[in-house]
Amino acid sequence: MKILYTDGSCIGNPGNGGWAFILISDEIEIHMSECEKSTTNNKMELRAVIEGLKFIKEKEKCKIYSDSRYVINCATNMWKRKANTELWLEYDEVAKGKILEFEWVKSHNGNEYNEKVDKMALNEARSII
Repeated sequence: MKILYTDGSCIGNPGNGGWAFILISDEIEIHMSECEKSTTNNKMELRAVIEGLKFIKEKEKCKIYSDSRYVINCATNMWKRKANTELWLEYDEVAKGKILEFEWVKSHNGNEYNEKVDKMALNEARSII
């Protein structure tokens, strides 16, 4: 099973944002992050998951750790998707055929990988001039 840690950050809401993920597979780690102007925290949280899932193949199992209840509850259909519909359509497309499990992790609580993706996403948001 692959492990995916994701996080999003936004300075202002809307404002400058960043997303990041770390994918762990067979003791190999893939780290990726990017920034976006004029975005929201929820969009960055969701973008991190979307980008990470692009590295998961169909029928592969992946456990996704996120500190975003918005992402987890909307992805698992516990909450209605009322906003960011274009991103949710993209999520549905990249999630199709994959075996996904979500786990909420409390932010800023000492989880090594959650702390790493948090820092990566924040650094991306701060990088925009």
